[in-house]
Amino acid sequence: MRIGKYKYYFTKPKSEIVKDVFSWLFIGGAVAIAATSPYFLRSLLHSASQWKKYPKRKVSDTFYQLRKQGFLNWKEVNNQIYISLTLEGKKKAGMFQLDALKISRPKHWDGNWRVFIFDIPDKKKPAREALRGKLRELGFVKVQESAWVHAFDCGAEIDLLKDFFGLSEKEARLMVVENIGDDTWLKRIFNLL
Repeated sequence: MRIGKYKYYFTKPKSEIVKDVFSWLFIGGAVAIAATSPYFLRSLLHSASQWKKYPKRKVSDTFYQLRKQGFLNWKEVNNQIYISLTLEGKKKAGMFQLDALKISRPKHWDGNWRVFIFDIPDKKKPAREALRGKLRELGFVKVQESAWVHAFDCGAEIDLLKDFFGLSEKEARLMVVENIGDDTWLKRIFNLL
């Protein structure tokens, strides 16, 4: 299945260092580092414990490579270097968030179904196809062409998907319902019988 520009959003990361860099900057926003020497990234390496599991040179090279590829902004002001994600960097960081999405199974089912419906126009067809693929990956079951069901709480995951694909409430909506008719087959799929 070809899903155009959204295809790369669902590929696995090539490097755990890259994944950590994107996650760290995505959550923290801009990071300021003293620019007192050409090896200013060493102060970064000492400031955060997650970098200690990697060789220092690899972390430093990763930052420089991501900057060269256009994923990081690098600005020096008053002997401080501010590092932040570019728009493309934010998209890549969003991909890592999507890649990590999982819907947790609670100990006890609350008896409600989560019905996700969407009506995405043809001009956003690549997003629609990528969304369907991600819904399958998350364990949603297709009950109609643009209606998918899950048994467990997934509001935060759906919000992230809607945000990532730029979908409005008019284009995509999650409903929590008690009754969807004969749901025996769905209960079997979700191991609820």
